[in-house]
Amino acid sequence: MHPTYLLVLMLQRIQTVYLFISALIIGALYVWFPVILNKAEEVIISNNEPLVMGLLFGSIALALISIFNFKKRQLQFVINRLNIILNFLLLGVFVYRSLTLSGETLVSEKGIGVLLPIISIVFLVMANKAIKKDEDLVKSVDRLR
Repeated sequence: MHPTYLLVLMLQRIQTVYLFISALIIGALYVWFPVILNKAEEVIISNNEPLVMGLLFGSIALALISIFNFKKRQLQFVINRLNIILNFLLLGVFVYRSLTLSGETLVSEKGIGVLLPIISIVFLVMANKAIKKDEDLVKSVDRLR
């Protein structure tokens, strides 16, 4: 098949759009990372930490891998589930770090970024629903043959 045809085939599926939006959201989270400071202006959470950086780039990588596995719907479904778990871990790290701080914290004006993994999870769930719908459609057509 011609590469242009594959690109058009890949982009006409709604789950590809959802996965791309999910990858963009996590990419935006890396750029506009919520830096959490304590009262002494010391950084508590930043995007330079290996755990946070690994979770962010792992989530982006899984979304892109899932996009390019558009012909393998079952694998795409499993990769998206792993990505949802990764986003929950990222959210858990944010919540754990902010709840275990002693004293008050000064969250930057970009603190809304802590909610971006939740938005990414919503798009991943919508992509999985679209993949399931495609899989059910293929199975129903196969039954008719």
